[in-house]
Amino acid sequence: MPRPIYAQISQSALRHNLSVVRERLDRAAQAAACESPSIWAVIKANAYGHGIERAVRAFGQAQGLAMLDLEEAVRCREAGWGGPILLLEGFFQPQDLDILDRYRLSTSLHSQEQLDMLEQARPAHRINAMVKLNSGMNRLGFSPEAYGAAFESALALQARGVLGTVGKMTHFATADSGLGPDWQWTLFQACTEGLPGPVSVCNSAATLRHARLALGQPEGQVQWVRPGICLYGASPFDDESADALGLRAAMTLRSEIIGVQDLKAGQTVGYGATFTASKPMRIGVVACGYADGYPRHCGTGTPVTVSGVPTRLLGRVSMDMLVVDLEPVPSAGVGSAVVLWGEGGPSVDEVAAAGGTIGYELLTALAMRVPVRDAD
Repeated sequence: MPRPIYAQISQSALRHNLSVVRERLDRAAQAAACESPSIWAVIKANAYGHGIERAVRAFGQAQGLAMLDLEEAVRCREAGWGGPILLLEGFFQPQDLDILDRYRLSTSLHSQEQLDMLEQARPAHRINAMVKLNSGMNRLGFSPEAYGAAFESALALQARGVLGTVGKMTHFATADSGLGPDWQWTLFQACTEGLPGPVSVCNSAATLRHARLALGQPEGQVQWVRPGICLYGASPFDDESADALGLRAAMTLRSEIIGVQDLKAGQTVGYGATFTASKPMRIGVVACGYADGYPRHCGTGTPVTVSGVPTRLLGRVSMDMLVVDLEPVPSAGVGSAVVLWGEGGPSVDEVAAAGGTIGYELLTALAMRVPVRDAD
């Protein structure tokens, strides 16, 4: 019998979360009396751990897909996706352009080196591109001082038949915080004023909380948003839960109790003896550890559900096991169901917060050894 840990992925939850994003955008657009933006569903990192092919099936109502990896982009085409695909980090070597051409992939342009490679390219089909502005994130993108010249270079490549549509994009650093994105949005507007082509600025946080930025572009300039984590049922905010946003968990990590111990007062649990029983208590050993992708830095008090009852983790997470408090679940024993995060258990954001991290990390860190099943 296989080890009793597995992850369940709900495609209906993925579809639901996309519909939540669409409904929010449509309401905002209706209030502003303008067109609703198009959606690039972000499926990077194996669709945040949920599987590329599942994401292609679930996000069929999105206008496009966005990701980083060329191989994953090819898989989308092989899975039947015929719409736009945007490579968020663009291409890395001249030979990558052959793949962009063959599979009709769109690219971000964020460096002079990419422009130089395009100067030598002779694609059979025009390649659509989004020229990225570094508006303050200070990762990828042309500086405000260099942006105009870079965009003109892209337009020259368009005139030569190398590029197709040439658009504008940036990435917000603080859309999820009180500081907000306006400081970057103001700079983006100043740097792109009068430039043609589509626009894309909003990630999950900006899409959900600052949708006004995705509205009201000049006539003929299509607006795209790029939701990511919210599509998988986790929140991009520290102060608003996924449930409050109307999102559903798409991944549920399940296991079982594989052993039970009775502790006496003063006895400890796990490596480092970080938990000491203050009284006699019953504990359960769960087949899940950091080698499965469960964060080692989660400690005593991290929420977990056993047989449908909320309880807590005790002591230090081991490579293959962790320990839970069975006092709230006196009927639990070997074989009892455990939900580490997801439907019927704590949210992935709650578990992440207990470990001092974010839900993104837990979802994308699910280990290859954990079997994945479809929930619906």
